[in-house]
Amino acid sequence: MPATPQSLLCVSLLLLSSSLSHSFSFSNYQALFSLSHSLTSRVATLRAARGDLEGAARARKLAHNIERGLGLGFYKFAWNVGWDYVKNYGSGDAVSFETLGGVLSDVNELLGALGELNQIQSDAERVAWVGRNYKDALRVSKSLFGRLLKVFHHSGPLREVVVILQQEILEGDLLRDCLELGADDLKGLLQVLKDIALQYASAPPKTEL
Repeated sequence: MPATPQSLLCVSLLLLSSSLSHSFSFSNYQALFSLSHSLTSRVATLRAARGDLEGAARARKLAHNIERGLGLGFYKFAWNVGWDYVKNYGSGDAVSFETLGGVLSDVNELLGALGELNQIQSDAERVAWVGRNYKDALRVSKSLFGRLLKVFHHSGPLREVVVILQQEILEGDLLRDCLELGADDLKGLLQVLKDIALQYASAPPKTEL
């Protein structure tokens, strides 16, 4: 029975994953896709409900693109990301590793804030919490994305994803909308991002032959 293109791609991804060892996990990126799709879909619904049709359309477009990535498109994306990692980051990068500690610090600060938000049951109290803490959360998010752009400083799909999310957070109020929806999906996203950062940190340092 001839192999299908999908099965050949999966085998290729397994081989690539083996070559990347613990520094790259496709399961983490798939979790990132799933959580991102859930969150952006809910943001689109929230924006539409309050009459922000333009913002809802942007979030819906993001969700649609992510949904495509959850199927076979994910494996194509993962393949591109994998080669991007091998080409630009796989052998270690001193500048990136210096920044990873700051990335983890920012992620941990946001996770702490979301843990506090997660304890709030009342919608009114949640809105009040967002009002009090949004500026601090935005400040840390700006710092986080600035550091991520230093980590992923080579042109490629990893940097493109960071740029798109940074723009939507800074210009489209994505962070505020995510906070108003609650902490679960955003907390899950940050935890996966933390796991990915830890994987990069565990990559072997670059050595000269």
